[in-house]
This record gives sequence, structure tokens and C-alpha cells, in this order.
Amino acid sequence: MDLLAQVLANGILLGGLYAVMALGLALVWGVLNIVNLAHGSFIMLGAYCSWHLFHYLHVDPFLGLPITAVVMFALGYGVQRGLLNLIVRAPMFNTLLLTFGLDVVLTYLAQLAFSADFRAINPGYAGSQVHWGPMVLPLVRLGAFAVALALTVGMWLFLLHTRLGRAIRATAQNLVAARLHGVEPRHLYALTFAIGIALAGTAGGLYGTVSQINPYIGASLTLKSFAIAIIGGLDNPLGVLVGGLFLGVVEALTTLYVGPTFVDVASFGILALVLIVRPTGLLGRTT
Repeated sequence: MDLLAQVLANGILLGGLYAVMALGLALVWGVLNIVNLAHGSFIMLGAYCSWHLFHYLHVDPFLGLPITAVVMFALGYGVQRGLLNLIVRAPMFNTLLLTFGLDVVLTYLAQLAFSADFRAINPGYAGSQVHWGPMVLPLVRLGAFAVALALTVGMWLFLLHTRLGRAIRATAQNLVAARLHGVEPRHLYALTFAIGIALAGTAGGLYGTVSQINPYIGASLTLKSFAIAIIGGLDNPLGVLVGGLFLGVVEALTTLYVGPTFVDVASFGILALVLIVRPTGLLGRTT
């Protein structure tokens, strides 16, 4: 039972990080109807941004997250206005093709800039642990989980209770009606994409504290984010959190009882099951 409790705790902590990784993808997909295949590359760039802040400027990785978010927000706004705005509301194939090309370019540029070496963000407390009953919880993973939880709840409150958040939700539901109420779609689309990329960059900064990074991690992180967004539902940040936690626990139990080589099989098996039983996601709207 102690081993099971430890595995479940590890799965929950991992699931929180998964949730914040998928939050930006779900926002962009739900509002702009763009399946951003370059999402994982933006997570990778956020990880490198945090790594450079820590390695060269000695900024604590958690204190540096707002800086990373601002840098990635500016990058996301520019990419959307200069490139992705050309294919907003275009057929899905066009968006997939363009974002796939963007993913390839970002990966190649990252390799040129940072090399293919593995790197990690290791603050002085990286080996610290918190003992809670029979469980041993790494301090860094606890911090990453706390940030992920705060970002998810904050995004939920932002979408519900701010003017910009309500405009984003209105545009996602009915573009014509939103325009009639004074919403300027081009600027709103750019802001939405920039917020999604800022969330991805923040997730990258958290990812760098718990795992190694290199320019090629983007593809696997995109697939993981895609699965979580589908499992949780695109129209509810809390659903993305539930999807991330659910997938983290499933992967942890699969590693314990089946083996680590079957983790991806279990993840995408759950994805297929959710699509069959509840296509809108665990907490998505059914109407």
C-alpha cells in the first residue's frame, strides 16, 4: 500500500505538469480552431529561456517563470499576427500543414542555437524532498504542481470573470455575434494565441526543472498535450487539469504494474476510449 500511495502521488504531480502543458493547446484549439503542431516546440523554447535565465543570470527557475511567460507571449503574438493569422478559420489541413512546418523550423533553429546536448535546470534545492506519511515528494515536483494548479485555476477565473476572457469565450462560441458586440477578431486571435504560447513557455520552464531538455522534445510533448486536451475537453481549463491528472495517474500505474515501455500504449488507449464514450472530453459540454 505504501508503494501504491507513492506511485499515485508521483502520478498526480506529473499530471499537474501535463495539465499546464496542454492548457495553451486547448485554448488555441478551442478559440482559433488551430491544432498547433508546433506547440511542443514552444514548450521547448520556454524551457531553454528558463535555462538561460538560470544558467547565465542565476535567476531561480520558479522566479524566472514570469520573465519566460512575457518573452513567449511576445513571440506568440508576433507569430500569430505575422503568420498564423493567414490561416485562421481556414480548412484544418491548412493549419496542420503550416504549424507542422513551423515546428520543423523552430526545432532546426533551436538545434543551431543551443546544440543537441541534453540540459537541465538544477537549482540548489533540486534534491530536496518532503516527507508526507509514507510518501516522499520531490520539492521541485511539488513546486511545479503548485504552479500548474495556480495557472489552471487562474485561467478558469480569467475566462469567466474578465472582459477579455468573456470576449475570448464569446468568439469561440459565435464569431459573428462577438463581432456585433465590438470584438476585433484579429487582435483577439493574436492575444489568445500569445496567452497560449505564454502558458506553453511556462510549462517548458517547469518541465526543465524535472526533466532534461533538448531541441527534439517538442514532438512528444505535442502528442501528450493533444491527448490531454481531448481527454479533458477543450472548453474548460478545469477539464484540462482533470485530464492531465487522470493521464498522469494512468501512466504511473502502468509503469508499476505493466512496465514503462507500455506507458504510451496506455495513454493513447485511454484517448481512444474517451473519444468513443465521451467525444467532448471528461468535462466538456455535451450540447
